[in-house]
Amino acid sequence: MKTGINLLLWTPFVTEEHFGILEKLKATGYDGAEIPLFGGDVAHYKTVGKALADNGLKSTACTVMPDEEHNPISAEPKHRQGGVDYLKWVIDCCEAFGAEVLCGPFYQPLGKFTGVPPTAEEKKRAAEVHRQIADYAQKAGVVLAVECLNRFECYFLNILDDGAAYARQVGHPNFGVMYDSFHANVEEKDPVGCITRNLDMIRHVHISENDRGTPGKGHVPFGGILKALRAGGYDQWLTIEAFGRSLPELAATTCVWRDLSASPEECYEFGYKTIMDNWQAAA
Repeated sequence: MKTGINLLLWTPFVTEEHFGILEKLKATGYDGAEIPLFGGDVAHYKTVGKALADNGLKSTACTVMPDEEHNPISAEPKHRQGGVDYLKWVIDCCEAFGAEVLCGPFYQPLGKFTGVPPTAEEKKRAAEVHRQIADYAQKAGVVLAVECLNRFECYFLNILDDGAAYARQVGHPNFGVMYDSFHANVEEKDPVGCITRNLDMIRHVHISENDRGTPGKGHVPFGGILKALRAGGYDQWLTIEAFGRSLPELAATTCVWRDLSASPEECYEFGYKTIMDNWQAAA
């Protein structure tokens, strides 16, 4: 098992001013950091990769689809091609800093709805895009883990059963699904049981509290979640995703209207302890 934390707690774009955080994460015990990919270029992320390596940290990455012109489920071929091109750029950046996994809802722009459930045609179109990208990512050494989000953020994939079924539809060995405890807390009838029946498709895990604050300070059943993962043989990343109000633009995007943690330090220190204590108890 490897522990990580998403740097979205501090910034949507990692630069040299954030490299000091990496030293603190390593000192806490983390194995890696999750890098948000929303902008920049390959040269920049090579610099990020050096900072990670200098601190003895591995990495994963996350992204979202930026707009309709880069939409894998669109009926417009040029928009789907835009999605392919965008995801290839993301993977090139991942390769530059050595990311092992790319996660996120990289199937539709967020906050866009049709008023009806996803159609078979939308899933077919998206699967064609993702098969291409899975091949491209595999050559770069990056595993793809698509994320199910709650119904208020997207409509394409909301629960783990649907995410795993979609990953099977894509049918590529380098393409799986991510379990996120925040979204599961909203959408799943059984946020633990859904893990057991879909464990074969889970490639990444986000440890996220019910309010997206410090893991272990809310009511998400991390003991049961980590027990289900460990009992099923999951031994990959357990990565904290938490948000704060330090950056107004990011706070608005994630709908954070109050302080969710006492401090970033509380979040990454207590969050790390939450992971380790529950993982050890699950043995």
